[in-house]
Parts: sequence; structure tokens; C-alpha cells
Amino acid sequence: MLLVIDVGNTNTVFALHNDTEWVSSWRSATDPSRTADDYAVWLGTLMRMEGLELSHIRGCIISSVVPQAKFNFRNLSRRYFDAEPVFVGDPETKLGVPIRIRRPEQVGADRLVAAIGAHQLYKGAKLVIDSGTATTIDVVGPDGGFEGGIISPGINLSMRALHDAAAQLPRIAIQKPAAVIGQDTVSAMQSGVFWGYTELIDGLVRRVKKEYGAPMTVIATGGVASLFEGASETIDHYDQTLMEVGLLEVYRRNIKE
Repeated sequence: MLLVIDVGNTNTVFALHNDTEWVSSWRSATDPSRTADDYAVWLGTLMRMEGLELSHIRGCIISSVVPQAKFNFRNLSRRYFDAEPVFVGDPETKLGVPIRIRRPEQVGADRLVAAIGAHQLYKGAKLVIDSGTATTIDVVGPDGGFEGGIISPGINLSMRALHDAAAQLPRIAIQKPAAVIGQDTVSAMQSGVFWGYTELIDGLVRRVKKEYGAPMTVIATGGVASLFEGASETIDHYDQTLMEVGLLEVYRRNIKE
């Protein structure tokens, strides 16, 4: 089986593929100080709950936006899977993605992998919205080429900023409020952040579509994307598999036959 690992700033996703289908997936808080042994114990325990063993893993591919975490994940693959991991972003790793922007070297690995996943699953031009620590909105051409995008602070960062910068504003959970007009501090904060981000997404999507000048399929992914389901007027699909599908495709493009 292949283990794909998507290391984000906030969460890390582990998913298993058996050459035919996805077997299982798990999510953990990203902690750069966590050792390979820590991950092996944690992952091994979860796998055994589903009748699987670490010894079933024969390959590993990793996408990480946290440089400090690479050492421990590389050791995890080498020590427990007896496999040299494929790292997205390493010079020897081929992505096969045309990158049509001014500074291609500045594109994050996560954005490129999501673009590859979107191209595998959807036809035509795509707009990929990834809602995590940051909210990114990226244009993927009909041929899978990365054509640029937008980066804005994520919804959790905005909520945290309200709490940290204003002494009288509490730390609250993010959820869709019952009404747009808040009747107390908590509901007013929830409305501002939730509907503010919904309008941010919808407004930017409309502007991108107008500038692009061609039909586009809009796909939302990421840890908090499901929050906007039923609220956004511009998102066509909610798909949490883009990163896993993209990593699987990158692995296949780099397998040594």
C-alpha cells in the first residue's frame, strides 16, 4: 500500500491507497517536534484498529509546507516502511505541471498538488479554493497548468486576530450564525467572520471568472471548506480528496519502474 502524507500548517492528513482504492485516512495536528517513533506508534495503532499493519506500507509520498517537519517524516518512511519517500518540492520530484506565473519557484507544494488533483477529477478550467490556515484561490487551466491565484488569511486566523487584538472579544467557535444581524457579541462575531468569508470567497470567484473570461468549475477543499456548503453561491463542488488524489498522481509519475 501507498501512504500519502499532506503536512499543512495546522493539520496533517495521512491516507492509504491499495493500488485500487483509498482504504482509510486520518487527521492529526501538525507538530514539527513529533518524532518518527511518535508517528509510528500513533499510525500503527490506528491501522491495527482496521486490521492493517505498518508492514503493509510499501511506498510513501509527502507534501509539506512545514520545513521543520521533513526530517521526522523522512525518518518515518525509511525506518518503518523501508522506503525512500517521494517529497513534493524536492528537485528530483517531477510534477509534470506547467507553471505559468512570474515566479514559479514561489508556488507552495500544497497548491500545486491540489491543482494536479483537481485536473485528475474535473474537466476544463478549474478554480480551486483551499480553506486552511490560509485561504488560497488558484486557477488551473484546461490542460492542468497552474495559472496563478490569490492568498488571503484563513478564517481561523481572522477569528484569532479578533480575540488577540481586542481585549473584550472572546475566543469563540466558528459556525454559521442563525441570522446575519447579531444580537450579542458572540453572534455578531460569528456573523462577521462567517458571512464575511463567504462574501470574500464569492466576490473573489466572480472577479476571477470575469478576468479569466471562460467557464470555470469551482472546487472547494481544505479543513474548513464544508463550513460554506449551502452558503456560498459560487462553489460547484466540495471535495476533500484533492490533495490525496494529487499526491497519488505525483507518486505514479515518479515511480521507478
